[in-house]
Amino acid sequence: MNTSIVGRHINLTEPIKEYINSSVDVFKKYNLDIISVNSIISQEEKQGKKAFSFEFTINVANLDTVVVKQKDKDLYSAIDIAVDRVSKVLRRHHDKISAHKATKLTEIDSSVIEDKIASELERFEDEITPVRLISYKPIDIEEALKELKSSDAQFKVFYDKDDNMRVLYKTSTEGKFGLY
Repeated sequence: MNTSIVGRHINLTEPIKEYINSSVDVFKKYNLDIISVNSIISQEEKQGKKAFSFEFTINVANLDTVVVKQKDKDLYSAIDIAVDRVSKVLRRHHDKISAHKATKLTEIDSSVIEDKIASELERFEDEITPVRLISYKPIDIEEALKELKSSDAQFKVFYDKDDNMRVLYKTSTEGKFGLY
């Protein structure tokens, strides 16, 4: 973020510059891509009365330039009021960005696919019965073969000693088994 401070008809002292820079640091809390902040201070005298005019020109990416002008008898109060006004604009823009949650096309496509799968599963609900694995502990292939031979099941799903999920199944040939 580039900052510049310009004084017109006024002598800029270090305390004024530090006060403006600390005020500009407040804008960072909105997490916006602020490109530059220009501060212009001018002193005017009309009918024997002094007045300070303070102006912020802020360039924010993806937003129009924000310009805030403030006049006051006291320079510091003019700066504070201008900072409050700029903060209000930046806060509104930040809230607008963070509150805008558009639904992505991929989310719409995935919900349509999930709906199709759910309706497909409902058609087969009478035919398909969900079954949980009996054991999650690893077993030997020989042990799984013995369990498959002793049961009426067509296949057995298990984890082997290497922690790989395996499927042992009966083939169409009597006494032969397949392993996946």
